[in-house]
Formats: sequence, structure tokens, C-alpha cells
Amino acid sequence: MSSEVTVETRNLTKKYNGLVAVDNLNLSIRKGEIYGLLGPNGAGKTTAILMLLGLTEPTSGQCSVYGFNPVREPLKVKSIIGYLPEKIGFYEDLTAKQNLKFTANLNNIERREAQERINEALQKVGLKDHADVKVGKFSRGMKQRLGIANVLIKKPRIAFLDEPTQGLDPKWINETLKIFSDLSRREEMTILLSSHLLHQVQQICQRMGIMLNGKLVVQGTINELRRTKGQSWIVEAEVGEIKPDLLKKIKEMEDVKGVKSSRNTILVEGKRDLRPEISKLIIENHVPLLGLRAREVSLDEIYMKYFREA
Repeated sequence: MSSEVTVETRNLTKKYNGLVAVDNLNLSIRKGEIYGLLGPNGAGKTTAILMLLGLTEPTSGQCSVYGFNPVREPLKVKSIIGYLPEKIGFYEDLTAKQNLKFTANLNNIERREAQERINEALQKVGLKDHADVKVGKFSRGMKQRLGIANVLIKKPRIAFLDEPTQGLDPKWINETLKIFSDLSRREEMTILLSSHLLHQVQQICQRMGIMLNGKLVVQGTINELRRTKGQSWIVEAEVGEIKPDLLKKIKEMEDVKGVKSSRNTILVEGKRDLRPEISKLIIENHVPLLGLRAREVSLDEIYMKYFREA
């Protein structure tokens, strides 16, 4: 991945009738990076993308895409960007191929080159056998795949994907993630992926940011996000009985951030894998140890901590 910055925002803000949709957003995305923008509906993700596309003007702050200003140079920005909106619109009385030809014409792609790109894109998204079917007969998932093909035929330097796996079955979710992961790696395409599906984001994104109420509350790699809350590991101990004194001693251990218990299970949140110390303490307190597991904190758990605090 290059060190070249392709997307940058500085205190980017958008207000609608006094409501702050995006609040002092500061982003820096590098060439070839897949960056995940996470958050619930209404968090400001789509509004941020629309400002980067030049489709809505910021109230204040600045943004640039490959050095171009989306407000002053919208055509230059659009010429290098592929955009997959959350709600895709196609001409339903035209076939899949005809819709893609329309996009190719808008982008001044030469006819023979356009045909090759269209065939290649339809093949990648599994719609080759439906190229001459009118889009009005497509299912929601098929329209989503056609939207992905619509991005691919432009061969953009950067892609903005708003909920790209919406409506897809598990097979095509995996295929879609693989397509964009390959484009990032092989062609250094920069990808900004907006989603609320955390597992998918964690699969392919090098870095991610969490947006809540218009604010970017945290960003970084998954390991950096784990450290922001001072916890990286969860140890699950299954014991013969729960003793209040044992729970108190575990809470007082170094690097422990939190302890919960339910029935015969003790959950310990810590800065590191604390299994050796926890197992020793359980045995010393004459409590039967029936099982001990450890795992790193998931993106879902990190997200929920910020969500509850918002």
C-alpha cells in the first residue's frame, strides 16, 4: 500500500437546518487502502461520501480526492471515482448490458473497450447469462451485483461503496468482498466502504473509523481500536461455582479492565491474555476449573462500547 494520500478531509462539516449531519470530520486515506466507515443509519456516513463526490457542499471545512476539490472540480473528481450508492437506480426497461453501455457512454469509454469491460464486469458479478434481460425482472440482489459491475466498468482509481453487500446472499457477499480486495491489492484501487455490517468490514479493511451522531469517534487498525478502550482480550472461565471473593480478587488483578459472571461462567476483559494468572487464582481458591478460553476483542464489541457511550 502506497503512502500517497488519496482522500483527505479537514474539519469537514455539514449542517441541515441547524442539524449537524457531519461534525468536523478528519480523514486521511492512502492509495490502495480499503477503509471502512462504520456506524448506524443517520450517523453521517452517506453525507460524508456525498461531500467527497461533490454532490452536496460542505457547510465548513475542506476535502480533497486525489488532490481535486469536489466543490470546485466536480467533473475531475467524478472521472476517477466509482460510486455504489445504498439505493441503486437503473433504467428498468433496459437490459443489464444496455444500462452498462449508458454508463460507458457517459464516461466517454471507446465502444470496443466498453464492450470488453462490460463483458468482463458481468462475468465477475455472475450476470453474464443475464446480460440481455431487462433490469425490471432482476431481484434486489441481482440489481446490487449490477451496481457493482457499474463501478467496475469505469476502472476507477477510487471507489466509494455505500452498503455494497446489501441484499446479497452469503455466496455473493464473499465474492463481492474478494473482488474489491483483489482490486485494492493488484491495481492499488483506493476503497472507502461504508457499512453497518462489522464482520464484513473487519474481513477486508486495513483501517476503519466509527461514526456516531455525525462524529468520527475513533479510527485505526483493529488492534489500534482495541487499545483505545484499554482492552484487547476476553478470557472466559467455566468454573464449578461462583465465589464473590474469587470475583473480587480477579477484579483486583493487574491489566484487568472488567469482570462479569453468569451462572458458572466468568468473563474477564483485559489488556492481554490473562489465562495463566486467572487459572492459578481459581485453583488457589479451591474452585473447580472446568474450562478456559481466550479470544481477542471483536470489532462488534468495540463498536458496541462506543455506541453505548454515545
